[in-house]
Amino acid sequence: MPKTTLNIKLLDVTENALALIYSACRQCYSEEFAGDIFEKIKLDQVKQAAFIKKIISSGHESPLEHVKFTFAIEGVSRALTHQLVRHRLASYSQQSQRYVGENDFDYIIPPSIKNNPLAKEEFEKTMDLIQDSYTRISGFLAQQGLSGEAANQDARFVLPQAAETKIIVTMNCRELLHFFKHRCCSRAQWEIRELAEKMLMDCKRCLPLLFSKAGAKCSSLGFCPEGARFSCGRFPVKEEKGTKTGK
Repeated sequence: MPKTTLNIKLLDVTENALALIYSACRQCYSEEFAGDIFEKIKLDQVKQAAFIKKIISSGHESPLEHVKFTFAIEGVSRALTHQLVRHRLASYSQQSQRYVGENDFDYIIPPSIKNNPLAKEEFEKTMDLIQDSYTRISGFLAQQGLSGEAANQDARFVLPQAAETKIIVTMNCRELLHFFKHRCCSRAQWEIRELAEKMLMDCKRCLPLLFSKAGAKCSSLGFCPEGARFSCGRFPVKEEKGTKTGK
């Protein structure tokens, strides 16, 4: 698979996730030790599901923070990861442009540019120029006796946001729900929206009880909070919904 094609691999999900969420929530209201609650409930999936549905509908989401997903991601741009790391309640390990040389870097071409022959030609020409510049700068620095990370850390300043990168991301379930609300929206930038939609597919497959209704904000609200100017039309905007319901 080319490095410029988005590739996601789910590396890990918290074991006994529903039993853990159940135990965490019950601990808030029980004199019993959560360790004992966990052992009692671990095999009773029906009771777990019924209780968790209830706490989610009530908005009591803090127990969801005890369950996490870890994803390995490649074939994305630095432009995407600059957006991704704004979601601060997460852990990230990203490929370094200091320790990993970019003497033949891959890059992501936006669909709008890829589908426009003139724009694509100009874009690829620019990438080639940047690659040549990076290589020449690395050579000049080598003449000063700098090589490896010492040279890479300065030569990388010419690299574009389009440069392909790899990253590992760990998020808890509560943060994932928040991430999907914002990044699955049609207003989200196309690349991070594609990433969010694929991550959501994995979450739905592993924990459908938590993620079956997850997605853009409008999915849970029943209306578009972005206003008429930005709405994609999937749901009525808040003003229209209020008018139709007489509120």
